[in-house]
Amino acid sequence: MLSSVKRFLIGRPLKSTELGEQKLNKTKALAILSSDALSSVAYGPEQILIVLITVSAAAFWYSIPIAVGVLFLLLALILSYRQIIYAYPHGGGAYVVSKQNLGENPGLIAGGSLLVDYILTVAVSVSAGTDAITSAFPALHEHNVLIASVLVVFITLLNLRGITESASILAYPVYLFVLALFILIGVGLYHTFTGHVPADLHTPVGTPVAGISLFLLLRAFASGSSALTGVEAISNAIPNFKSPAPKNAAATLIAMGLLLAILFSGIVYLAYYYGITPKEEETVVSQLAAETFGRNFMYYFIQGTTAMILVLAANTGYSAFPLLAYNLAKDKYIARMFTMRGDRLGYSNGIIFLGITSILLIIAFRGQTEQLIPLYAVGVFIPFTLSQTGMLVKWIREKPKGWQVKLTINAIGALISFLVMMTFFITKFPQVWSVLIFLPLLVFLFHRIKKHYEAVGDQLRITTCEPAVPIEGNVIIVPVAGITHVVENSLNYAKSLSADQIIAVYIAFEREDERIFEEKWKKWQPDVRLVTLHSYYRSIIHPLTKFIDTVQHKAEESNYKVTVLIPQFIPKKSWHNILHNQSSLLIRAFLLYRRDVIVTTVPYHLKQ
Repeated sequence: MLSSVKRFLIGRPLKSTELGEQKLNKTKALAILSSDALSSVAYGPEQILIVLITVSAAAFWYSIPIAVGVLFLLLALILSYRQIIYAYPHGGGAYVVSKQNLGENPGLIAGGSLLVDYILTVAVSVSAGTDAITSAFPALHEHNVLIASVLVVFITLLNLRGITESASILAYPVYLFVLALFILIGVGLYHTFTGHVPADLHTPVGTPVAGISLFLLLRAFASGSSALTGVEAISNAIPNFKSPAPKNAAATLIAMGLLLAILFSGIVYLAYYYGITPKEEETVVSQLAAETFGRNFMYYFIQGTTAMILVLAANTGYSAFPLLAYNLAKDKYIARMFTMRGDRLGYSNGIIFLGITSILLIIAFRGQTEQLIPLYAVGVFIPFTLSQTGMLVKWIREKPKGWQVKLTINAIGALISFLVMMTFFITKFPQVWSVLIFLPLLVFLFHRIKKHYEAVGDQLRITTCEPAVPIEGNVIIVPVAGITHVVENSLNYAKSLSADQIIAVYIAFEREDERIFEEKWKKWQPDVRLVTLHSYYRSIIHPLTKFIDTVQHKAEESNYKVTVLIPQFIPKKSWHNILHNQSSLLIRAFLLYRRDVIVTTVPYHLKQ
């Protein structure tokens, strides 16, 4: 039954040889890997205006040069990550670049930042999309957390079905959003050039504004730079591209950069020209659409596609997180389960982990994740800065052909990224201070995990100098609960192993039951030794484990091994297991960590 449900939800298993069919072409890759970056157009320009309005609406003309600065940073990042794609064609992005060029800890800081950032991407994006939905239908507002959680489950299942299948479905809303904004910007610019928009709605560029300061402009620039989150996703996901993967990834990155630049600059310019003031109850994009088209079909089309892409921005996290987790797991910094492909050839453990942690974050913040946006932004600019710096070191060390131009690009990118990162820390410290605590803790955890894996490897390696302990014999203990076919099956199996000694152990709660069972046993299995233990406190585990410890202590003196055979019957229907087998599960759980005790289950399958 469970298998049928699984097949229905995620589809039939794929052969390993079908991996090539699960690669993305540029059109699909652009949709699912750029959804995070493109969705930030819906709130990036607004963040600039929110800072400038603290001076006055007259300062809005500063949004134009600030936008130019953001576009310059975007250009530096796009050119830099294009170089990273060709230099590190197997993916890994900032983590691999930082680790190989700056050292282990910078690499882990970059990797840890991005892991957390992708979880925040899902939680923040889905929560923002849910807000857009419940704004249109206010009656649903009290169910924000439930709606957001259901959306995360839906996107998780979609990604478990395979990256090409999810891309085929999710590409349409992304391209509809791009189309909607192109129409909005095109019509808006037409209105401005034909004089349909009064010139007195905005302050002319260059107008002196009292109270403006360099610090405030830097703060507005940093806030506007939140529109660049998600730019790094393509460099992490190179293995998802069809061959030649680096070339296709680089082309997709350039296309994403162009789209982001056009949409961002268009929204900023129109917001300035229309004199749009940020409002708590209505977004800048919504105001622009209303001013340009009125509250008609086009307005709702723009709002609908904006809501969809805010939700689907989460899919960038699902595309990049599993591959980053794979690289960290391959290097033994996180659990090895993240290196395993699932039925549909995706790294399903990473996908499921991302979905669960995102839902927990949504529940913890009750769907109100606005306070996480600065944390989300600074989490991107830390790896931005580290990856650019890592590439600087690489060019200085290797000096390939044309390295001076490459060095200049990365130097500019590193400098601006560092400036934005520090601006976030200084201006939004109350919201981002936790980064200074959880990142070191995360790096410490990475080191502990790797130390554990190395210790396990050293102990398992057959070249170790530790000699193997010879086994001279075997003592088998069989816990029995009655005289049944299940126990008979286990005893027959024990006898077939040529054990030196077989001991059946019966635990009685009443003295009379103990006496009766001993009499029955002598008649049924006279050749098997029976030990009865009286449990004063009705516990099975305590007297059994105490007896096993006693036997084990004596067995070790003769280099004997103790094996515990646990009889267990298997019902025909899987749901019947809920009604049985609790005792055998408890015994196995308690004995699993006993040193030098072998625990095995002898199944007896019921026919009905």
